[in-house]
Amino acid sequence: MEYIYGTWHWAISGFLIGLTMLVLTYFGKSFGMSSNLRTMCSMAGAGKFSDFFKMDWREQKWSLVVVLGAFVGGFIAFYFLSDGSGVVINQDTITQLTSLGIDAPNGKLMPDAIFSVETLQSPKGFAILLVGGLLIGFGTRYAGGCTSGHAISGLSNLQLPSLVAVIGFFIGGLAMAHFILPILYKTT
Repeated sequence: MEYIYGTWHWAISGFLIGLTMLVLTYFGKSFGMSSNLRTMCSMAGAGKFSDFFKMDWREQKWSLVVVLGAFVGGFIAFYFLSDGSGVVINQDTITQLTSLGIDAPNGKLMPDAIFSVETLQSPKGFAILLVGGLLIGFGTRYAGGCTSGHAISGLSNLQLPSLVAVIGFFIGGLAMAHFILPILYKTT
């Protein structure tokens, strides 16, 4: 009962992810969230406009269950299996973010200084989110998949390109957090 009303222990999700990977490997499937976007675009007829989307989406429709599961699982976890205390972040991280003018989450998943409607309406906030989104989209396609696909599926299948991609994700994340973010949100 301890895990139902508090923050879940990391071993529970790790076990469930590992079990999911075993089942997918048994059925000869691979996992990744970004591939679902391609499947949905193909279903909507994007293949008429781009060769990238010319694929038999019916072969991949099983993976859309993963997207549905992410939404349903997130809803169930948030509304029925958590105590409402929110995400716990290290106090040093909160202090560093506050020095950049980024608010503490206070139970929210995303800080308002980056993801609020007001920020989106400012030229700087809109530009940061637009360029960030484009870089993520380009990087995902260039790397041949997203973080979940490479870090979970690719590494569990011992794929060297996934190891290289995951190392790149970590280097990029560290560079963003320690060098680029302070430049973008420098307070005067």
